Amino acid sequence: MAATKVLVVDDDLNIQRVLVFTLKQEGFEVHVASDGEAGVEMATSLEPDLILMDVAMPKLDGYEATARIRAAETAPRRVPIIMLTSEADVEQRVKGLRAGADDDIVKPFHPLELIARIKALLSRSGGGEQRKQGTERAALGRLACFYGAKGGVGTTTIAINTAIALTARLNRSTALIDANLQFGDMRVFLDLGLDSSSIVNAITENDLDADLLRKLMVRHHAGMELLLAPPNPESADLVMERQRTHPRALSDILALMRRAYDYTVVDMAKTIDDFNLQLFDEADVIFVVMTADLSCLKNVRLVLETMDSLGYERSKVQLVLNRSNAYTGINVDNAESALGRRIDYQVINEYRGAISALNSGEPFMSSRPDGPLGQSVAKFTDELDAMFAAEVGAVEA
Repeated sequence: MAATKVLVVDDDLNIQRVLVFTLKQEGFEVHVASDGEAGVEMATSLEPDLILMDVAMPKLDGYEATARIRAAETAPRRVPIIMLTSEADVEQRVKGLRAGADDDIVKPFHPLELIARIKALLSRSGGGEQRKQGTERAALGRLACFYGAKGGVGTTTIAINTAIALTARLNRSTALIDANLQFGDMRVFLDLGLDSSSIVNAITENDLDADLLRKLMVRHHAGMELLLAPPNPESADLVMERQRTHPRALSDILALMRRAYDYTVVDMAKTIDDFNLQLFDEADVIFVVMTADLSCLKNVRLVLETMDSLGYERSKVQLVLNRSNAYTGINVDNAESALGRRIDYQVINEYRGAISALNSGEPFMSSRPDGPLGQSVAKFTDELDAMFAAEVGAVEA
């Protein structure tokens, strides 16, 4: 089978040498263009499987070269393009994506990161060795919201690790949305920078489509893709204002995600406002995350009453007891008696493992999936997936 062809478009000889060496070590067939005009010509004549495109070049910069390559393509061919940028700037990244790039990486970069991005992009696009494979199955298209009954119950931790388990254990395509607009924690929990694109870029885009949304997602090495919260509280106002003036904006994003992913996992803020109410309405299931203490049980009762007043079926709202084996003086039976309904899922307490994962920026489902906490989340994820698989089976029958 022929090697995957990569076209490097960069005027820096040192960068060329590094890229050629790195790519050939991985078995790629490498071709080089030293300016944008040559890159456009070679993209047509060579028909590469992937292009690495520098931004700042003589004759024609990377943005214009990318736009010309896209304009010259005929369906169904669409070569994946990764932009090589010198600054971690969101505006530059969006400019590249609008020109037609699929991804970007900031120089200087580690060769391992570059190779990982190349392979992930080729895998998603069906490029290289996968170009002639058959069509993919339709996405499952399920939306699961995680809502904490109060702060500190571990909602974000469970949402992140559930998304990783769905991706890594069950091979489900998974998107993760940080919907805590003012104080989202996923950048910290996953060791991501403030320069990454966010929901602000997606919801304010007038011509958002599936391709552009996918480019605005931040890819995590565990395989899931993230739509991050705004980088600061002030930017959250842009999201709320856009939602106020364009009520369909959030629904349109979620509809695109349903078509693209098996699961969209949403980590919600604790408030109940118009934005969260729309997420509740759109969700297939709402997981209310709780702990077994009096103040949390009081909040859970209020949440359940609110959900009932909104007309949601009981099966749509499910309770997840986090730290279920932690001693609080209230056992599971007591909690269920106080709430008047059973607790649907339990995740055990392993404080040392959880806090270690938080401080390292590496979720425990990535670093210690076989540990007690990882096994507990895996069991929850298996049951979640089985529930939706059963629904799909019933519909198809």
